[in-house]
Amino acid sequence: MNLTSMRSRVLATGAVVGASAAIAGLGTFGTFSSSTSATQSVSSGTVAIGLGTAGTATNRLTVGASNIAPGDTIQRQVQLSDTGTIGLASIALTTTASPSSLLDTETTNGLQMTIQSCSVAWTEAGTSPAYTYTCPGTTGTVLASRAVIGSNITLPGLAALNAGGVDHLLVTLTLPSSATNTMQNQSSTITYTFLGTQRAATNQ
Repeated sequence: MNLTSMRSRVLATGAVVGASAAIAGLGTFGTFSSSTSATQSVSSGTVAIGLGTAGTATNRLTVGASNIAPGDTIQRQVQLSDTGTIGLASIALTTTASPSSLLDTETTNGLQMTIQSCSVAWTEAGTSPAYTYTCPGTTGTVLASRAVIGSNITLPGLAALNAGGVDHLLVTLTLPSSATNTMQNQSSTITYTFLGTQRAATNQ
């Protein structure tokens, strides 16, 4: 065999090996596939409670009182509403005073607070600020008599625990008949803060 013929055979063999490697490489990237998809809409709700318009019959809490004497009462109605889309686990009331005085710091002879509910709007009478109220529906006790200042006081059984619920409340402050001369010439400004806390988490 001459040298030229041997060289041609070696080149031919190399060409065959190279072609085989190229074909094997092409086979590595050949795969079957399939896909599918779905879309899901998710939105969060809102927790929102509110009071009626200040100064109107739906919110008299902003109307003050002056020259009160032992035994006097201060009645103010307020509408509490759940305007959110998520129900509530609880509604609590916190009351603070600034400026403060013996009227709010004296827990026995200072101002005492009660809260009642009416199944419908209270009927208002009297001349501002000496309002009086009667309930044309069914009354209930939301908060028994206690000192006016308190933190996170739970208000049970309210309709506003449910989205869209409305409560017609009557807040009454009383200066006890037992108040002594130390209660003269005192002045306090009470702030009422209602806090709604969302219901427990559920499987949606």
